[in-house]
Amino acid sequence: MIIVTITILNVIDLYVNKVYNKYMKKIWALIIILITSFMLFGCARNERIYSSDGFVLDTYVQITIYEGGSQKIADEAFSICSRYEKIFSRTDENSALYKLNVKGNLTMGNDDNKELATLIEFGLEYSRITEGNFDITVAPLVEIWDFKKAEVPSDGEIKDALGQIGYDRVQMDEQGISLNGTRIDLGAIAKGYIADRIKEYLVKQGVTSAMINLGGNILCIGDKPGDKNFTIGIKKPFATDNDVIIGLEIDDKSVVTSGIYERYFEKEGILYHHVIDPETGRPAEAGLYSVTIISEESYVGDALSTACLVMGLEEGMKLIDSLDDVYAIFVDNEYNIYYSAGAEDFVR
Repeated sequence: MIIVTITILNVIDLYVNKVYNKYMKKIWALIIILITSFMLFGCARNERIYSSDGFVLDTYVQITIYEGGSQKIADEAFSICSRYEKIFSRTDENSALYKLNVKGNLTMGNDDNKELATLIEFGLEYSRITEGNFDITVAPLVEIWDFKKAEVPSDGEIKDALGQIGYDRVQMDEQGISLNGTRIDLGAIAKGYIADRIKEYLVKQGVTSAMINLGGNILCIGDKPGDKNFTIGIKKPFATDNDVIIGLEIDDKSVVTSGIYERYFEKEGILYHHVIDPETGRPAEAGLYSVTIISEESYVGDALSTACLVMGLEEGMKLIDSLDDVYAIFVDNEYNIYYSAGAEDFVR
């Protein structure tokens, strides 16, 4: 049985955030490539598979094709990540998003700008659906929370940043985008959107079975050879090893897990994690360790998993159960597991 777990991706993210030396990143990439390759080839000796992987989007990415593709197609699918990173990066001075944040407006003059507008439109849609618990205008808050230096911003800095937050400040029409005193961060939705575009490309190339791993975002095309579901493991929050708290069986769907254990630091006995509540400007305190979303499209899982971590169990469950073809698994801060309607059907 091929077991590809989100555990591996979250462990890698943890080390990438702790170790910034580029040579160490390469070492870890080689280790994970060897482990994953052993798992894949050892369990599917009779199948010709193609894989392309490496570090991009600040995480480890792997695209594996089981049926209907080629190595060239796998490599081209991987290159899509780099293309979109140059559009959606908040810190790259050449990216479309960076230019939008600096200028405060952007016209639809080229394909990159149109692609950015499409993702922003999706982001605004889910900002509205979640009533601002997911908000793409959190950039002013993201900028003052420094998880590399483990520094807590002052109350004044948080107050100033909160004064710039609000997805209703973003105006869009056929001519362009205007920010009206705010800035955008797409980190909580971009990976999902990119995974969806990779899937779109692979399907157009005739791929009928594949798995796309984008650092916590898992997106499947079809099922495994032999009409078997893909098996996905969900990492136990804060586990120091590869413990899996839940196993899922998935076909042709997305699995996205967001957790407060993915990036955090402790100071004076207080844990500060990276999931910022747009209302308070501080790490969310909703009593949840992680939220996993199962959906058709990965960008939906990205947005909703973040929003539910902010909203908490009761409100998050209510939101998920109001949506069609979306399922959620909540793990609270005592490791209790809760399932939205139909979610338990995916547990193996």
